[in-house]
Amino acid sequence: MKKYIVTLTEEERKTLSDIASKGKQRSQKILNALILLGCDKGDYQTEHSTNEEMSRVLQISMRKIDRVKKRFVEGGLDAALDKRTGNRIYAKKTDGDFEAHLIALSCSEPPEGFARWSLRLLADKVVELNYIDSISHETVRRILKKTRSSLGNKRDG
Repeated sequence: MKKYIVTLTEEERKTLSDIASKGKQRSQKILNALILLGCDKGDYQTEHSTNEEMSRVLQISMRKIDRVKKRFVEGGLDAALDKRTGNRIYAKKTDGDFEAHLIALSCSEPPEGFARWSLRLLADKVVELNYIDSISHETVRRILKKTRSSLGNKRDG
């Protein structure tokens, strides 16, 4: 494992001390500030804490300390303090045309032997009818919830 060495400037230490002492920030931001202050090996640090001591005192894992130190070294103070946002982008599998077919199907009569459409039945049927290659029942649920449609309720048409 790489060792990330945190060296803070006097201004960064003051900023982190303000965040940690005022308590007006999110708890994770305060915790990250305390971690950085404890790990500082710069000229303005009077005493240095080991990761084991910080882990015990703050009741956090060693892995969290390593992640905060890594984010500080690679991305700077703001990256270490603030919550990391996800950068994955998911392609939408469905479009309006598919959603219209799904809603029409959910409002139609259920298959023989069933009182109403289930999410899994709908998911299987749209794949069978070649409206889409594959779909989970959870995606069907989200689409129908978004459209405020019921699963085959007589009042809906």
